[in-house]
Amino acid sequence: MASDDAVSRGVDALSMLVVGEATLGETLLQVAELSVELLAPVAFCGLTLLIDGKAQTGVFTDPAAPHIDQAQYDSGHGPCLEAFSTGDVIRVPSTADDRRWPEFSAAAFAHGIRSTLSMPLRAGQRPLGAMNLYSHEINGFTADDQIAAGRFAAQASIVLANAQLYAQSVTLNTQLHEAMRTREIISQAQGIIMGAMRCDADTAFNELVRQSQHQNRKLHVVAQGIVADISRARH
Repeated sequence: MASDDAVSRGVDALSMLVVGEATLGETLLQVAELSVELLAPVAFCGLTLLIDGKAQTGVFTDPAAPHIDQAQYDSGHGPCLEAFSTGDVIRVPSTADDRRWPEFSAAAFAHGIRSTLSMPLRAGQRPLGAMNLYSHEINGFTADDQIAAGRFAAQASIVLANAQLYAQSVTLNTQLHEAMRTREIISQAQGIIMGAMRCDADTAFNELVRQSQHQNRKLHVVAQGIVADISRARH
């Protein structure tokens, strides 16, 4: 069992992770590695996350974790998925004896895992994922271990939520910059067409749309071509 001091150090370490200094994957890997370092008797850790609409072990400290978890993803049920969907803490005292999720238990046992503890990661009522802790010992996780892991998972949930928000904001900013760049190119192409056809902006835009449909190419691609042609002609 991890000492209160060790857990407190782990929670403090998580609180000091600066989202944005590393990628989302790197940040979450630090979370998983800290859990192994500070939460005895954890042999390794995996984080079940929703990736492209599917539950996957997106982060892990040992390659056995995704192989074990794949059994529950394939069957559609298991402790990690249960913790993820319900928000409940799920403990498997013995993978040799547990009959709730036979596919998962068999895969875990085959990899030398004798007990597991799955902690939900949530932001309020919103499920973010699950932290899955694996032990080589039967009954490896006591009630005190569960409490300690709960403290750690609560802070990890904050890190994950902040990291996801940061990643979303970066993606949104990228999309906005791309939209502004596309709009600028289309405006430049409109100006070129207005000068060539001696027409107004609406007529020029309609001409861009006509060319886009005729060439079966996106509007901004047609606009880029027009701007590029003029640039080459000037040089």
